[in-house]
Amino acid sequence: MSWLIIGTVPYESFPLVLSQCRLAGNQLRLNSETVSVSRGTPALLAAACLGAEVLGLQPPTAMLVGDTGRGEGSVRLYRHLVETFSERSEKVLVFHYLQPDVDWHNRILLKLDDLSNRPILVADAGYMYVAKMSGFSLSYDLFTPDVGEMAFLADESAPHPFYTRGFLLQDEERVPELIQRAYENDNAARCLLVKGRSDYVASAAKIISKISEPCVATMEPIGGTGDTLTGIVAAMIAYGYSVPYAATNAARANRIMGLLANPTPAFSVAQLLPALPKALETVLSS
Repeated sequence: MSWLIIGTVPYESFPLVLSQCRLAGNQLRLNSETVSVSRGTPALLAAACLGAEVLGLQPPTAMLVGDTGRGEGSVRLYRHLVETFSERSEKVLVFHYLQPDVDWHNRILLKLDDLSNRPILVADAGYMYVAKMSGFSLSYDLFTPDVGEMAFLADESAPHPFYTRGFLLQDEERVPELIQRAYENDNAARCLLVKGRSDYVASAAKIISKISEPCVATMEPIGGTGDTLTGIVAAMIAYGYSVPYAATNAARANRIMGLLANPTPAFSVAQLLPALPKALETVLSS
């Protein structure tokens, strides 16, 4: 199944690139461009490439642009996506770090609604924010928030994560309540994968699974482990697994990756990734 991962890298001069992504050591290769694997969309792409290798998939296509937070790169990518949707044929679209822009988001959603075979839609990070802000969360098949982002989804009145009221520093035991609030106000995708000390997979009807083991405390301070989880689940969905099954088992694989890597808090996310293939193979064989 063809799949496209859409996001940004924090380099203002990085051009708009559309390329199949290849992982070589700690470098992502996209046409003539290379990107070091670090947190953010590069970590997601690296995990997706490794997942694809295990599953026997073609690597994902990446649509990347440089954006350091001012939004110009994101707008350039939004515009390109809208202008080329008639040429796109991917079955899975994964939206990641993009500057939230409700107008451009809604233009993209209109283009998606025009397609005869609508792709599976996954949103994380900045694009998940704008999906919720637009009021069209239920158009998505999967959101992958961490607990703080889950608080934003649960807050029906917050126009932006900065204005989330009273939930951000609450105990993670409140996650089921936050999930329920988000669904009551139509602010969640059809499926949620909530990343935290325990990972939750949920739909509007119920908590589908709670994944708490293995618990590798030293993974918590390592930036990018939520991005790798989104990359693994994207690969599993692209392979053809159902979204709830992919979310549950990607969460297990991400945790086993940490167990096998045996990290210290000083590790980078790139140092965890060599353990990902064996972790995913372990999950798939169980």
